[in-house]
Amino acid sequence: MYYVYILKSGKDGSLYTGLTVNIDKRLVEHNAGLSAYTKSKLPWYMVWHCVFGDKHKAALFEKYLKTASGIAFLRKRLI
Repeated sequence: MYYVYILKSGKDGSLYTGLTVNIDKRLVEHNAGLSAYTKSKLPWYMVWHCVFGDKHKAALFEKYLKTASGIAFLRKRLI
């Protein structure tokens, strides 16, 4: 299974979108400062996730969520 997820920073409220196979482990890694992009905005909270059976579809959806229209969609429909 593949997870597309959205995290929200407890520091400034910014959002982070990612893709992983182990969602619990990945959240721990973000909050441990192991991700260069997210370590300056700790702590992170999971606000949304979706499960995909196909890696390609999950990657396409993650990529879409990082576009301008995807950001508008996630702000209006997902969180």
